[in-house]
Amino acid sequence: MKVDVIIPVYRPGARFLEMLRRLSKQTRPVNRFIIMNTEKDLWEDWAEALAENSLPENLSVFHVTKEEFDHGATRHAGIMESDADICVLMTHDAMPVDRKLIETLTDALMAEDYIGAAYARQLPEKDCNIIERYTRSFNYPAESRVKVAADLPELGIKTYFCSNVCAAYKRALYVELGGFTKKTIFNEDMIFAAKLIQNGYGVAYAADARVIHSHNYTGVQQFCRNFDLAVSQKDHPEVFEGIRSEGEGVKLVKNTASYLVNHGKIHLVPKLVYISGCKYMGYLLGKKYKKLPYFVILQCTMNKNYWKG
Repeated sequence: MKVDVIIPVYRPGARFLEMLRRLSKQTRPVNRFIIMNTEKDLWEDWAEALAENSLPENLSVFHVTKEEFDHGATRHAGIMESDADICVLMTHDAMPVDRKLIETLTDALMAEDYIGAAYARQLPEKDCNIIERYTRSFNYPAESRVKVAADLPELGIKTYFCSNVCAAYKRALYVELGGFTKKTIFNEDMIFAAKLIQNGYGVAYAADARVIHSHNYTGVQQFCRNFDLAVSQKDHPEVFEGIRSEGEGVKLVKNTASYLVNHGKIHLVPKLVYISGCKYMGYLLGKKYKKLPYFVILQCTMNKNYWKG
């Protein structure tokens, strides 16, 4: 069974090289690395600067411009370049923890015929702040599970949660269901997970497949990220209508506050309130984006090129 890894990159650096090195030494070999690079000149500059470091021989690079890049369409193009049985999607800053990442992830995917996607656990970086560190543990717990439509009453919006930071797909099923949305500001992974579940398939969370990946976003960055998140939800009522996501956000804030207090970090509660407020305001504005002037949208979004197409 062939496994290809598809990685969109923009301005890759030494961390990406280390990521490729670790992926090249997996217990389940990668058949082919398919790199979807944004801006050809930037890739050539980077590759030349690191020419002394040998890249994997089974690496293919395809280029798009900034204007052409799309979260869904670019990843879809990478999958269409593959002829593997399984396609693993990763971001260029997701660092495998060990040599069993691909094996563990694909085993979770192939455990049952009805499973169409499987995603990995994301662990925080060493420099990750305590609030984001707790958020990682909230969204990526230590227990694996498979999510299906019957879980909607219990899990709500989290039933559809899946992350292309590191996720595996059965390629034939992916193609059969039409793949990722070809123009999307964000959330292509979650939208496709919903399509899987609504068609009777399951999404596996593989807690033993682990990558190191986190961001210390500022309040403004959280605002913009949640603005884009809400835009994606507004544009896909077939997935998100009738499923409130605010409840999970409130639960996360309450749990994080309790965690800070219980660990002697009560002085960080005001920061949590600020960050959470930025998230919520971005989300509220994103839900109403169709009523906003164009120049306001460009100030709110993380993905300005999406609005220029």
